[in-house]
Amino acid sequence: MDSDRNLFPFVRIVGQEEMKLALLLNVVDPSIGGVLIRGEKGTAKSTTVRSVERILPPVPSSTGCRFHCDPRNVKNLCEECKEKLQKGELETYMRPMRVVELPLNATEDRISGSLDIEQVLATGKRKYEPGVLADANCNLLYVDEVNLLDDHIVDLLLDSAAMGRNNVDREGISFSHRSNFILLGPMNPEEGNLRPQLLDRFWMCVDVKGDINPDVRMEVIKRRLAFDEDPESYCQEYAAESDALREKLETARKSLKDIKISDDLIHQVAIVAIRFGMEGHRSDLAMIRAARANAALEGRNEVEVGDIAATAGMILRHRVKGGTFDQSTFKQEDLLRCLRGL
Repeated sequence: MDSDRNLFPFVRIVGQEEMKLALLLNVVDPSIGGVLIRGEKGTAKSTTVRSVERILPPVPSSTGCRFHCDPRNVKNLCEECKEKLQKGELETYMRPMRVVELPLNATEDRISGSLDIEQVLATGKRKYEPGVLADANCNLLYVDEVNLLDDHIVDLLLDSAAMGRNNVDREGISFSHRSNFILLGPMNPEEGNLRPQLLDRFWMCVDVKGDINPDVRMEVIKRRLAFDEDPESYCQEYAAESDALREKLETARKSLKDIKISDDLIHQVAIVAIRFGMEGHRSDLAMIRAARANAALEGRNEVEVGDIAATAGMILRHRVKGGTFDQSTFKQEDLLRCLRGL
């Protein structure tokens, strides 16, 4: 995605508070595991995801690296960066995170990488040509209409997101590189749903709807018209707000490792997971990570029960199985009653 072109300011998105919070939490702590954004067309899903690029904080990167290696994480450096490190030639610079967009109808080769044919013809030697997963490393990967992708493509993306690596073994090439990204998947449920196995592997899910308040809808229209009339001036007008949010995210990312959570709250998370019939421990971990990120975002050094209340629904909503709490009837009140021990 071209970061130089004008994107609608994230700070001027009207409403859709849960979607915005989910995106911010994933920026603060990428280990939350990405977010699936479900909603009807015209609910600002794509606009909001793209606008995140305006507020992304800078991150350290190895100069000239094809995989945007984080020089602080020595054990996960690519072979080229390891070689530079041994020679004392590894240089670092700060770069802004990006939103990398998966091209429509992208093939598996385009996503995971392929053989560099020009190199083969010129030298007779096989060489790996990086794909989208290399570009997405230490960035955000935006996959529009993720529910319309072939299942094996979705599997490939989710496997890489979960393992933090892209493993390629075909065409006589065996190659592996770091691919640690935040997966963002907007979709319209009217056009089909993800298989349950794939749905569960999105650690977070939000549902978005068009607002039925005429005043809110009018504000949406007015802001969009003002942006379309002069995008550059509109973005400049709200640049200070965007900068402030970027600095807030950067501070939260740095403080995350110092955020404490008590055993009592971890126990409450476990009770919530049991109460809502969660299988395995993925949901427990996601609830804790999201709560910690929320505390960091709000500038606190310890998780409170309110952090769990504010974020747990995004982890539970798409995982509950049937009964009273299926995804079509999930209510925040049910979660709050469980946290209060009722």
